[in-house]
Amino acid sequence: MSSSTSLFKPVQLGPLALKNAIVMAPMTRSFSPGGVPNQLVIDYYRRRAENEVGLIITEGTVVNHEGANGYPNVPHFYGQGLDGWKEVVDAVHAAGGKIAPQLWHVGNVRRKGVEPVPEAPAYGPSQVEKDGEIIIKGMSQEDINEVVSAFAQAAADAKSLGFDAIELHGAHGYLIDQFFWAGSNKRTDSYGGDLEARSKFAREVIAACRVAVGPEFPIIFRWSQWKQQDYTARLCETPEELQAFLQGLVDAGADILHCSTRRFWVEEFEGSNLNLAGWAKKLVDVPVITVGSVGLNSDFLEYMIENDSTAETHGVDELCERLDAGEFDAVAVGRALIADPEWATKLRDGRFDEIVGFNREQLKSLV
Repeated sequence: MSSSTSLFKPVQLGPLALKNAIVMAPMTRSFSPGGVPNQLVIDYYRRRAENEVGLIITEGTVVNHEGANGYPNVPHFYGQGLDGWKEVVDAVHAAGGKIAPQLWHVGNVRRKGVEPVPEAPAYGPSQVEKDGEIIIKGMSQEDINEVVSAFAQAAADAKSLGFDAIELHGAHGYLIDQFFWAGSNKRTDSYGGDLEARSKFAREVIAACRVAVGPEFPIIFRWSQWKQQDYTARLCETPEELQAFLQGLVDAGADILHCSTRRFWVEEFEGSNLNLAGWAKKLVDVPVITVGSVGLNSDFLEYMIENDSTAETHGVDELCERLDAGEFDAVAVGRALIADPEWATKLRDGRFDEIVGFNREQLKSLV
């Protein structure tokens, strides 16, 4: 096994300086009753900071819009939720870590009855009706303006609370991502049409956040070629399409691109072994974070999605080789860090036999 030293070197992601290249990926945990992160949540993030995670990106935390939330017990990024997040920030910083909130609006996947405004409809790019009832409220210009403002306010609040960056959730079939796709965005105004037009909403969110936080505060944008509802979907079929799409996000004010894939070793386009993050770094001049089934190619840890046995042969060795080659700048780790808050320190110290492997039962508690 080759050394994992590469992961533990200091890294500069645009304006964001990190002690190493390990990032905790955002993962919904639903342990914040009333939308307020409590002591369990504070300790959960503190433990990762104490154990050499260079940057923690929090679970999705919803902005202040009536339709932003889609699930019970997820944290809010407004009101009393901010008091809880302040305690999280202070705990992470006291442990020597850095942290960014992932700002989130679920869009059209919301179902009525979910807190904190049970009667609020699902909002989406385009209206959907069934049997004469509005299932998804197509967003008016006023709705769009309100949501953009909600993201901007959340960004300003994050900076005020002492967060080190923000991440905008533009992936996986939630609101910002819903505008990207022709299937969910059938608008005929300036927010609909080709991909450039369908990206207008995302660019407006990024630009408003940039104004809210100023020129130096880091903005991470997370995006994906696929959706939770369709793993085979592709937003951009060619490098040329991808470059135009990403450049628009960067021009709007995104400093760092977090490129979500299910498996970090999968090539994005034929003729090159570069993954999605690798192509993003090649095509636009900003740092990138890769993610997707990161684990050890040993018997001690199999960190896999859907028990995909191919993960066994694509471990930290290959990850570090790609990092050394400059394919990407940092590496987000997901379920391995749910399972074991000491994952990074155990990896650094070669204590592979002590690493706790992931299983779904662990989602029922915060360790």
